[in-house]
Amino acid sequence: MTPIENEADLAGMIAGAREPLAIRGGGTRGIDPAGNLLAISGLTGVDLYEPGALTLVAAAGTPVADLDRLLATENQRLAFEPMDHRRLLGTTGEPTIGGVVAGNISGPRRIQAGACRDFLLGVRYVDGTGTVIKNGGRVMKNVTGYDLVKLMAGSWGTLGVLTQVSLKVLPRAQTQATLEVSGTGLTGAIRAMSAALGSPYEVSGAAYDPSEDTVFIRIEGFADSVAYRLGRLNALLNSHGTVTTTEDAQTSATQWNRIRDVEPFAGTPGDVWRLSVKPSDAPGICDRLDADGLLLDWGGGLIWARVPSGTDLRGRAGGFGGHATLVRSDAETRATLGMFQPEPAPLAAISAGLRARFDPRGIFNPGLMGRT
Repeated sequence: MTPIENEADLAGMIAGAREPLAIRGGGTRGIDPAGNLLAISGLTGVDLYEPGALTLVAAAGTPVADLDRLLATENQRLAFEPMDHRRLLGTTGEPTIGGVVAGNISGPRRIQAGACRDFLLGVRYVDGTGTVIKNGGRVMKNVTGYDLVKLMAGSWGTLGVLTQVSLKVLPRAQTQATLEVSGTGLTGAIRAMSAALGSPYEVSGAAYDPSEDTVFIRIEGFADSVAYRLGRLNALLNSHGTVTTTEDAQTSATQWNRIRDVEPFAGTPGDVWRLSVKPSDAPGICDRLDADGLLLDWGGGLIWARVPSGTDLRGRAGGFGGHATLVRSDAETRATLGMFQPEPAPLAAISAGLRARFDPRGIFNPGLMGRT
C-alpha cells in the first residue's frame, strides 16, 4: 500500500473501511496484526519547533532520526531516549515518532526523566469512525474528562491512528560518564543500583548485565558536576564490588545505546520478553525464568529475558506484581501466548469499554491488545 500523505485521506480511508486495518508506522517492530495494511509513514514533517519553549510538534510518520538531528542543532534532545528495535528484531525501516508514542517507548533515562507519555503535550488522531480529534496543546496543563493524550501513549494503535504529536523536549547534557561495578551478582546488583538511585547524585541510568556481572551507572550534566558526582558515587559503591569508570562521553553513550537497544540479544536465537517488575522482586523472578540470557534496566524494574522459542515465560514467572510483554517471537508463538499480559477481568472490562468508545467497529489492530 502507498503510504498515506495527509490527514484528510487517512480519515476518509478509515471512515470507508469495511475490514480490519493493520496500522503501521516505520515497520521496525515486526508486528503484523490481521487486516489491510494502513501505512502512515508518509505523514512527515515538523510543524512547529520552538527551542525557547522546549516544544516540538511533528507529524506522526516523521522519523525519530530526523527529530534527533533537528534538536541537536539547538543542543536539545528527546529526554526519554526511545529504543531502536531494529537490531534486536532484525527489522528494517525507520522508527517514527508516532510509533514511539503509540508504544510509549522509553529508554534507560526513564528512571530520572520519565516516560514518553510524560513528555507528550498534545495529539491529533483519527478515531474508528474517521473523525479527526485533537487533544492537549503546547504546554502542560490539567484537563477534565478523558486524558486523551495519556490514553493514546501506549495504546499501540488500538484507539486511534495518530497523525500529529506535540512534545516537550529538554536541553542536551554537556557530558556524561558511566561508573561500572563488577562482581556483584544479581542480588548485589540490585543493592548497588538501589544505593546509587537513592543517592543525591542524579543518576540517569542504572542497569545490570549478568553476562558480564557488571552494574552500569550513568550520570549526566555539566562537566564539573559530573566529575564531582562520579567521585562521590565511586566512594559510595566501592563496597559493592570492583569499581571502574568511563569518563569519555562518546564511549559512555555507546554503552548506553547498547543497553537501550538490548544489543546483547541481537542475532541470538530464541524469544525475547520484557518484564516490568518491582526491583526488589527481580532476583526471585529471574531465578524462576531460567532464561538463556538476561539484561536488567531501570534499577532492576525492567527485565529483558531471552528464552527458547515457544516458551511460556509468564507461566515460568508465576504471579508477580507486574507484566510480561512478548517482544520477539515467531507469529505462531505470538498468536498462542499474546503479545501483552492478560488483564484482570475488571481492568479488561474498562479497556474493552474504551476501545468500543474510540473504535466502535473494532477495526484497529484487532487482537493486538485483548480483542479478536
